[in-house]
Amino acid sequence: MTDRIPLAGVVGCPIAHSRSPALHGHWLSRYGIAGHYVPLHVEEGDLAEVLRTLPRAGFVGCNVTIPHKVAALELSRTATDRARRIGAANTLVFGPDGVRADNTDGEGFLENLRRNAPGWRATDGPAAIFGAGGAARAVIVSLLDDGAPEIRLANRTRDRSEALAREFGARIAVHDWDRAGAMLDGAATAINTTSLGMTGKAPFDVPLDRLSPDAVVNDLVYTPLETGFLASARDLGCRTVDGVGMLLHQAVPGFARWFGTRPAVDRHLRAAVLAP
Repeated sequence: MTDRIPLAGVVGCPIAHSRSPALHGHWLSRYGIAGHYVPLHVEEGDLAEVLRTLPRAGFVGCNVTIPHKVAALELSRTATDRARRIGAANTLVFGPDGVRADNTDGEGFLENLRRNAPGWRATDGPAAIFGAGGAARAVIVSLLDDGAPEIRLANRTRDRSEALAREFGARIAVHDWDRAGAMLDGAATAINTTSLGMTGKAPFDVPLDRLSPDAVVNDLVYTPLETGFLASARDLGCRTVDGVGMLLHQAVPGFARWFGTRPAVDRHLRAAVLAP
């Protein structure tokens, strides 16, 4: 037998908490594909060596998560335009010409909103984003490309917001964190990209009283599934979208490239990922 079973995985540190193995495992089983997807705990100093070794071990690609997304892009031989604009990679494909990097987080973000807030459009009005880290970069690029007229940005460290404004241009408006609630006035979309509200983290404490009930509100955090941010927005009458959908949809392009089948995102996949 000369056929090699395709292998893929998710590289991070830590990684034991990742739901990606359950996600891809569900698809592999559903489509009857003889492949495997595994969690790979890799320390920061070992990433370059690991990425050189994985293809020789039968890996066709991998996902990359914290803290490796920026380094993975730098270590790749080629990269998509969107990965370069975002400045980080979350999906790697191993081929005869080396490692190719992509970033599908923004695609997953947009598809999650389109599926779970029917009729939502980036062009509906200003978007208010809390946070200025790697996830925020992906959200900003996707919203700009999809036609958002203005992005209001607040981060606990203002310098990081200002750096993104310089990089991404005039449609970015920076707000101070201690007055971040004001940027919700007239916003059509509000997104939390920080870890605030995640299980074990500090609560999200920005007041939402300026938020319109017509706004769509999304939290990238999905543990717990309904964060305090989403619960408060729902109480105001807003449509809310949890963060699980972004995880599901960002995974589709990688699976298709690695295993040759474009998978479906449906309630069965969601149930598999959320199972205890």
